[in-house]
Amino acid sequence: MINFTFVIGVMVGVATVPDSQAATVEPERADLVIYGATSAGVTAAVQARRMGKTVILLEPGRHVGGMTSGGLGATDIGNKRAIGGIAREFYRRIGDHYARPESWTRQTRESYQEQRRSDAAEGEMWTFEPHVAEQVFRDMLKQSNVNVIFNARLDRTSGQGVRTEGGRIVSLRTLDGREYLGAMYLDCTYEGDLMAAAGVPYQVGREGNAVYGETLNGVQLGSTKHQFLRPVDPYVVPGDPASGLLPGVHAGPPGEHGQGDKRVQAYNFRLCMTDDPDNKVAWSKPERYDPLRYELLLRYLLAGQFDVINLSTPMPNRKTDTNNHGAFSSDNIGMNYDYPEGDDATRARIIQDHRDYQMGMMWFLANDPRVPESVRKRVARWGLSKDEFVDNDHWPHQLYVREARRMIGQTVMTEHHCRGTLKATDSVGMGAYNMDSHNVQRYVAVNRTVFNEGDVQVPVKPYPISFGAIVPKAEDCVNLGVPVALSASHIAYGSIRMEPVFMVLGQSAATAACLAIDGSNAIQKVPYADLRARLLADGQVLEWD
Repeated sequence: MINFTFVIGVMVGVATVPDSQAATVEPERADLVIYGATSAGVTAAVQARRMGKTVILLEPGRHVGGMTSGGLGATDIGNKRAIGGIAREFYRRIGDHYARPESWTRQTRESYQEQRRSDAAEGEMWTFEPHVAEQVFRDMLKQSNVNVIFNARLDRTSGQGVRTEGGRIVSLRTLDGREYLGAMYLDCTYEGDLMAAAGVPYQVGREGNAVYGETLNGVQLGSTKHQFLRPVDPYVVPGDPASGLLPGVHAGPPGEHGQGDKRVQAYNFRLCMTDDPDNKVAWSKPERYDPLRYELLLRYLLAGQFDVINLSTPMPNRKTDTNNHGAFSSDNIGMNYDYPEGDDATRARIIQDHRDYQMGMMWFLANDPRVPESVRKRVARWGLSKDEFVDNDHWPHQLYVREARRMIGQTVMTEHHCRGTLKATDSVGMGAYNMDSHNVQRYVAVNRTVFNEGDVQVPVKPYPISFGAIVPKAEDCVNLGVPVALSASHIAYGSIRMEPVFMVLGQSAATAACLAIDGSNAIQKVPYADLRARLLADGQVLEWD
């Protein structure tokens, strides 16, 4: 039997290897082994090839680009001038695509700019269709001759997925039994699976404010963002606690203000919707549809509040990037707590539940006769884009994992760095977005109405991100970089965790890894002056005037 592994631009036949014979397969070797073809993984691979290193890019799924090609076309950035290097090159390539008249197949460029003031500046474009983003990434990888291996999922079941010796990763093994050896490794996954398997310490959930002397970490009572604006009863039978709580509302108190917990901010899918009749796929009812999941939403609608799809940013060709908005929307609040540490089966179940929830919500809004007719008409006008995610029933291939594990590395970025009261002197990129957390839990307030908790939105000025935040402590691992599940407190991570910043940090991590190889050093011992000089030469933005 022959399986096919895709090397960008070429299909290569690879013989299937039974587990019993896995040990006889010759390991594959490269200077740099990267796990996760997210946007950070792509920029890291391209940078390493430009520095003359051999690269193996392992992707657990079938696509490259992570959230950037997975529906997040409305780039969250804060200040575009903070983005340089290969990240800016990506957005310039997006701009080049949409500068061509033939790219506008379902509307004119002029009509799009009437909807949304042009986001082109110096040739870049910051809003785009998912398939365009993925093609740009694939083109960059092909042009750099990067060896990308798909369906290469880290073996997290046998205890043999990552072999270490003396604080150094020796090999990485995937579920198909193949082994990959590198001088340096990068974990570019949202989950931090390679980092965790290598024994590097990490945090899941929210630290208490006291841990790093912060004010926006831990439980955040009294938040008014994405909150219920009208009172909604949380009980199955309104007014009757004995009838039980509606789905999505948890029993018990939310915790003390500022107190740490293991809860994780909500995930969702960023839907690429369209109102073009020739390109629209109508909302469908999922097999596991449960109308009770939307009873809170129905009560909210009947109370006069409808804002579920209000954050639908126009994308080219009559499409959207639709994100969570309001008190009850696409965020599946409280249903992801087991995801960061979950095995593959647990994560698959959570991903399916999020898909069922969000698909069911859209079908409910468009079809349930109890929903006001004006709402049904407005939602039914939209549908999934027929020409997006064509191998996944037009549903995004990437769950928006806003936060999972966070490394405890050489430096921990905190609220103080984001506010500018503490400044990193070994910058490898800039953060510029709000300190941002989506809601974490939904509970019953003292007045017996439902209440969301955890949303934080606090503006920042651009600030440097420490090199020490993308590498472990030397005693934990000396040949690993972690530019995505990086070292930051919950609230600081909420500012850093933007796709263009991940691209920047992926490039910087790869640069440090290549310099470490050249000097036969631990990655932590790369002289910062050398790293800084190379990053600046490659167009990275490291400080703010």
